[in-house]
Amino acid sequence: MKSKKARSATGRLLYAQSGGVTAVINATAAGVIQTARSHRVPVYAAHNGILGALREELIDTTKETAAAIAALRHTPGGAFGSCRYKLKSLDANRAEYERLIEIFRAHDIRWFLYNGGNDSADTALKISQLGQAMDYDIRCIGVPKTVDNDLMITDCCPGFGSVAKYTAVSTLEASLDVASMADTSTKVFIVEVMGRHAGWIAAAAGLAGEGPDAAPHIILFPERVFDEAAFLAKVKATVERVGWCTVVTSEGIRGADGQFLSAGSVDAFGHAQLGGAAPVLAALVKEKLGYKYHWALPDYLQRSARHLASKTDADQAYAVGKAAVDYALAGMNAVMPVIVRTSDAPYRWKLEAAPLDKIANHEKKMPDKFITRDGFGITAAARRYLSPLIRGETPPPYGREGLPKYVQLKNVAVAKKLPAFNH
Repeated sequence: MKSKKARSATGRLLYAQSGGVTAVINATAAGVIQTARSHRVPVYAAHNGILGALREELIDTTKETAAAIAALRHTPGGAFGSCRYKLKSLDANRAEYERLIEIFRAHDIRWFLYNGGNDSADTALKISQLGQAMDYDIRCIGVPKTVDNDLMITDCCPGFGSVAKYTAVSTLEASLDVASMADTSTKVFIVEVMGRHAGWIAAAAGLAGEGPDAAPHIILFPERVFDEAAFLAKVKATVERVGWCTVVTSEGIRGADGQFLSAGSVDAFGHAQLGGAAPVLAALVKEKLGYKYHWALPDYLQRSARHLASKTDADQAYAVGKAAVDYALAGMNAVMPVIVRTSDAPYRWKLEAAPLDKIANHEKKMPDKFITRDGFGITAAARRYLSPLIRGETPPPYGREGLPKYVQLKNVAVAKKLPAFNH
């Protein structure tokens, strides 16, 4: 976990955000910058993630006031810009990695913190390896972030608790609406949430209610093969018993043929660009059962809803940013701060350093014990795991006009020192 011995706090730290942003990723940025400032280490941020580093598009965070950095803790989005760009293997495109080391040398960057998911952990790991091969003293720390909650080792991922809270609350509120109108209007309401291969977000909807008559009545997980006949039978039985039915589906559910129920293009990471399971399910309900339906796709709303963020999640997001700096300045390399649960009731957690090679390119799915035997709900074990992650409120400050007061950083550019890079 350590490379050579801990070095003195000289040089600069580069921080970058990667992949889909979350309601609390900027809280992590605040944790990084405030902790580095306490050690008198200047922080640069890459504009638009790893692409900014390759293009030498760097931001000098020392130009920001303490108040502006503090306000990041309650501001959603990615303050420095993010990207979906996956670096290829060292053998396939060594030039990109060598370019990064050149940028680091030119700007005396001695610590690199990459805030993202599985692919970002892999990038940080490869850069740490190349730094050693090129005899450049660079410490690379992966910083966890993903609403999908699919990183290995860590108990949960910063960003997930807030999207889980949004999903549970939205499911509860929308279901009250459907119940009010079900006699003469919508009988089936379908919500499609993010989750390509892992059903953590869909599972969180299950916190909205408990018992056979409570919404959501049906949850569809990527971990279970979609069975059309069983699904329709469950919808029909629920409507006949309750009068209406709320369904929550992960975007990544697949049929027996292994194909996504609805798949479109491919994103920059080579992953299927999904979104469309809900209308497919709605069409089935209409065609086979004849029920009136509505469906909703929260999409970006679920991951950007800072007004409904979980305090647990916001606290953890800040803590991993602080720990990442502490690890880097202690001389650690190729590690990630991970959340370790020490108690369910009361909920307690701590941070530990885990090696990036145990996290990169792995994916944590819902365990069988979290999904009910019929495949349509969550178990008591899942509730024990999920419930603490959505607890607590940490609303942003509001202005007189009734809108949240979010910060817009100046993002002052650092002067370039190297020729442009074509990639």
